[in-house]
Amino acid sequence: MRINDFLHYTYIFPLLAVGYYFSGLMGTGIIFDVIAGILLTGSVISAVHHAEVVAHKVGEPFGTIILALCITILEVALIISLMVAGGEQAITLARDTVFAAVMLILNGIIGICILVGGVKYYEQFFARTSATTYLVSIVSILILTLVLPNFTSSVNGPFYNKAQLIFVSIACLVIYGVFLMVQTIRHRNYFIPPDEHPEELYIPSMKKTVISFIFLVICLAIVVMISKGLSSTIEDMVQSFGAPKSLVGVIIAAVVLLPEGLAAIRAARSNQIQSSLNLALGSALASIGLTIPAVSLVCIMYDIPLVLGLDKKDIILLSLSVFIVMLSLSRGKTNILYGTVLLVNLAAYIFTVIVP
Repeated sequence: MRINDFLHYTYIFPLLAVGYYFSGLMGTGIIFDVIAGILLTGSVISAVHHAEVVAHKVGEPFGTIILALCITILEVALIISLMVAGGEQAITLARDTVFAAVMLILNGIIGICILVGGVKYYEQFFARTSATTYLVSIVSILILTLVLPNFTSSVNGPFYNKAQLIFVSIACLVIYGVFLMVQTIRHRNYFIPPDEHPEELYIPSMKKTVISFIFLVICLAIVVMISKGLSSTIEDMVQSFGAPKSLVGVIIAAVVLLPEGLAAIRAARSNQIQSSLNLALGSALASIGLTIPAVSLVCIMYDIPLVLGLDKKDIILLSLSVFIVMLSLSRGKTNILYGTVLLVNLAAYIFTVIVP
């Protein structure tokens, strides 16, 4: 790569964001927080670019897996750091963050992708077997982690005892591990989008791919760090509007999911709805399948109580979202109605967070 290549905004923004974060200026005034927000946005857009470079090199479904795993690892790091620092005051943080991420992905990212693709192409087609494989895994883990804790009797409240927590964590890892084997080895063809013009695909060099992967990790890391640094500012802003504190978790989850969301939407606009669904559903599965076991391990090690069970309102909204997504993806083709309904579900979720 030439020196001029590194003057591209996708290299400049992450480096500026890293320097700004460690300068100590963030949080010292509203102007400095606005600058942090601009650098955060630039880093998100840069992450999408570098993720696409890596995806073009490794092909599907590995490209979408890499982005999903990178963001999930950083999401886990953010949750664990906040839980260890917050102690018992953060006992619902993992549940709220995972629930917000799942709702934003199932209703928001998938809804926008379907709507954008439907407006431009009327109908888009994908492999039903891929959607079914994703949803079978997602629904099982969702019920085991976010619903079943409300109905166990070993301890009072929406908790698992230590043995139950270990069992559920192992169950999540088994489901996710077997899913990865299915996606990458045994039934890889389920998740590969049909390519009518393979000769037109851009294949980057190995050197550029490695550099893009390094910058992808940098971008995702700085997105999480700046989001964490701005969390107190966002919390003050939310409280100034009289909204519940739980809205902060939704905002932070939305920022962390921006790289995946933008990449999925760009794929849908390019008539690659299979890649969009791979990104969105893969992220949802990785988010719950890896986050819960990792957080459970930390909670067991540090003896931190962990609330996993959702309340009745959230269970209803989650059930509605899963049901609509299953119906929307059951035929192997999309239209604007499916996307509209999912976005209405997202609006209902956010509205009930603000007005419980």
